[in-house]
Amino acid sequence: MRIEETELADVLVLVPEPFRDERGFFTRTFDAAEFDAHLGAPGASAAFGQDSQSRSAGGVIRGMHGRSGRGEAKLVRCARGAVHDVLVDLRRGSPTFGKQQAFRLDDETFRHLYVPPGFLHGFQALTDLADVCYRIDRPHDPAEDLGVAYDDPDLAIAWPRPVTVVSARDAAAGSWRRLLATL
Repeated sequence: MRIEETELADVLVLVPEPFRDERGFFTRTFDAAEFDAHLGAPGASAAFGQDSQSRSAGGVIRGMHGRSGRGEAKLVRCARGAVHDVLVDLRRGSPTFGKQQAFRLDDETFRHLYVPPGFLHGFQALTDLADVCYRIDRPHDPAEDLGVAYDDPDLAIAWPRPVTVVSARDAAAGSWRRLLATL
């Protein structure tokens, strides 16, 4: 597994190195020892205590979601299909505060993201079906949910496909400006 830095402070891309042959492939999708060594924090990987998975049809957008309080760290990967994954830095004082970066996650490269606490996260399914897996460092608490509308003009996220479906909750999410006023 290779670990790459990104344009956003503290966000990492984890790149598995699959073995391919006539049977298909085998890959290690996560290596706790390599992850902990890269962070310089033995045992950091043990914090990931909850796994979740979503399935989305092509064009669906899920996001932009975040957590208040301590936030949450997560590992995100696309196990089936492909997604356009977007992060926005919410951490005041961060050198990349307010900046966004998009990543393609898919079932060909197996790249996945380490997202530290303090980011908005969302994605759009690029394929007919996309399964996204999340490994999260603490249980979900709906009282800490934050959200910004996927089409907020201040964020101006460039979604690559026409939007097919957005949940009622995501469609009613507030604005970037309103969220900043509460931070």
